[in-house]
Amino acid sequence: MGKYVKPGVTVADAKAAVQDAVRTKTWSDQTTVALQTYIHDTTAGLQPYASVDKVPTDLVSNARNDIYLIGEALKLIDKRKLLPMQADDLKAVTDYHKAVDNATKFIPLWVKIAVALALGLGTMVGWKRIVVTVGEKIGKSHLTYGQGAAAELVAMVTIGMADRLGLPVSTTHVLSSGVAGTMAANGSGLQWATVRNLLLAWVLTLPCSIALSFALFVVFRQVF
Repeated sequence: MGKYVKPGVTVADAKAAVQDAVRTKTWSDQTTVALQTYIHDTTAGLQPYASVDKVPTDLVSNARNDIYLIGEALKLIDKRKLLPMQADDLKAVTDYHKAVDNATKFIPLWVKIAVALALGLGTMVGWKRIVVTVGEKIGKSHLTYGQGAAAELVAMVTIGMADRLGLPVSTTHVLSSGVAGTMAANGSGLQWATVRNLLLAWVLTLPCSIALSFALFVVFRQVF
């Protein structure tokens, strides 16, 4: 990427400057120039193609990443107000931000249906084991109404804060930890065999999910 200049402001790498602003959640004159340049370059790269279907396969991933990064940078203006501007200008940025998000942050209908079926079938098959594990096997005594309410309240607050801060958390992990905390506070003690199994499952979830997703993607890419 070339060198871009504005009176008194120079940006050598527009993409890197935008990435740094998104990572640190800060804004400067350099960020303004970098974002303008980055949007211009991304638009110019996609302009030769009449529609998304016409974009070459090898460019799709990079183009989506570029558009997503632009959306995250615009969020610093739209949501965090790090770049003060007039109401009309802010509305234009907000509208553009929505258009950018609509291009990258969408869920196809078939994905919604597949996830709903997977969650529904999984709950139908495994609900009893889940209920027994959480209610009876984490602590040495059965979960009481008060402990359940406390654990659910902690889960609600924790998940709400994580959503606010954009942190990835598991509702199951949070709730199970909350139940363990109530058992410890109640003095009933923990069943460490169950706790160890939960911890092992939590540790293995990420690498196993990565491996399975990788394998399925390779297979589906060959099929479709």
